[in-house]
Amino acid sequence: MSKIEFVSTLSPDMRETILAKLNELEAANGVKIIFAIESGSRAWGFPSPDSDYDARFVYARHADWYLSISPGRDVIELPIEGDLDINGWDIKKALGLLLKPNPVLLEWLSSPIHYVWNDEVCSKLKALGERVGHGPSCLHHYLNLGENLWKRHLKDEEDVKIKRYFYVLRPAMALRWVRMRPDEIPPMNFQDLMAGVDLDADLTEELRRLLISKSETNELGFAPRIPVLDRFVLDEYEKAKQVLPDFRASREDLRPDADMLFREIIKGDW
Repeated sequence: MSKIEFVSTLSPDMRETILAKLNELEAANGVKIIFAIESGSRAWGFPSPDSDYDARFVYARHADWYLSISPGRDVIELPIEGDLDINGWDIKKALGLLLKPNPVLLEWLSSPIHYVWNDEVCSKLKALGERVGHGPSCLHHYLNLGENLWKRHLKDEEDVKIKRYFYVLRPAMALRWVRMRPDEIPPMNFQDLMAGVDLDADLTEELRRLLISKSETNELGFAPRIPVLDRFVLDEYEKAKQVLPDFRASREDLRPDADMLFREIIKGDW
């Protein structure tokens, strides 16, 4: 069976709108955006026709801003306008989260949809992220996320919103990725996750059908429960619990490298 390909649903007009908002944000806040990407269902690979746009970014300020006895606010959030949600993190905050590591930031760095992307700086951020032991953090994150959403939205329901099916499927797929490919950070995109974890034909076909259904219905679209998907989700959650005690994070101290990269970014001409 052929691979299910990711297809971007970002229109040129919306890209221009988001870029204009980001340019205004830079000027109003005196910052420089290192990267800005799409998160949410459009980047995950299962949007509906009326899905929101979730732009996320990491930015840097002038070096003097960081030389203060009173730390400044390290996030920028714009008011939600219609279906557009834009917010981001300061590079110092982002590097601290990268060292944990924070799976959300790892996802941002693997988004298939870029609005702003400084190749040189982003390649160094990704290289640093790849050196951090991501396994335990990703297992904890995706297991907690998936189980909470399962209990809240699917456990006792006969018919479920299609988008909520994918909200539990993507964590399950990421957990399977970490188990099968522990040295590789799981990608944000659902289609790439599917391609890398050796799924059987029946499951792949059901996922193909659900992806098509999601792409043709609005955010409130419902579907009957699908037993093969339920079994997959619950099985992956259980397997993650079994392997979690055996996963160990890297003990390498990467703080000096993160500090060096931080100084390079805020002092550099990029």
